[in-house]
Amino acid sequence: MPPKARITGESILKAAVALVREGGAEALNARALAAALGCSTQPIFSNYESMQALLDDVAGEAYHLYQGILREEIASGRYSPYKANGMAYIRFASEEKSLFKLLFTSDRAEEEKGFFEEWAPLIEIIRRKTGLTEAEAELFHLEMWGTVHGIASMIASSYLTLDRERISRILNDVYVGVRDRFVSADTEL
Repeated sequence: MPPKARITGESILKAAVALVREGGAEALNARALAAALGCSTQPIFSNYESMQALLDDVAGEAYHLYQGILREEIASGRYSPYKANGMAYIRFASEEKSLFKLLFTSDRAEEEKGFFEEWAPLIEIIRRKTGLTEAEAELFHLEMWGTVHGIASMIASSYLTLDRERISRILNDVYVGVRDRFVSADTEL
């Protein structure tokens, strides 16, 4: 029976996530990962066909962590389900800056854009709460999400520090403003 492999795919992924957390996606390379694991690069490439494949798995793990924060925010009951989505996104940016950047601020030009399919449950919440058409609710959410992403990006880049209460207030204000614009005849600045 061959000896049990000391370096597993799970340990490689765990070390890769730690490297990205510490230094961003650019810190993940075969040499740095091998040094973190205390091995040669051979076990890495025995488990992964390329560093891109490993980075894809790191992104998958980061998304799993983000989904955990999202579930926590919704389950906490502090916010409506719609607002909990924005608060979770911003919290993830605050707590996992490098993983947030990997998932949400890297170049995605080559990816298929499926925003509205991904956002469908949130758009449906807006439709139910406001009575807007689907197209209006999509625009409403896009305007809201621009605010959420902007705050999250500024926090992730350490440009801005805000406490949860202030973030909550900002999201409320923007929500009310966008909602009122959709029901008001005066829609120009």
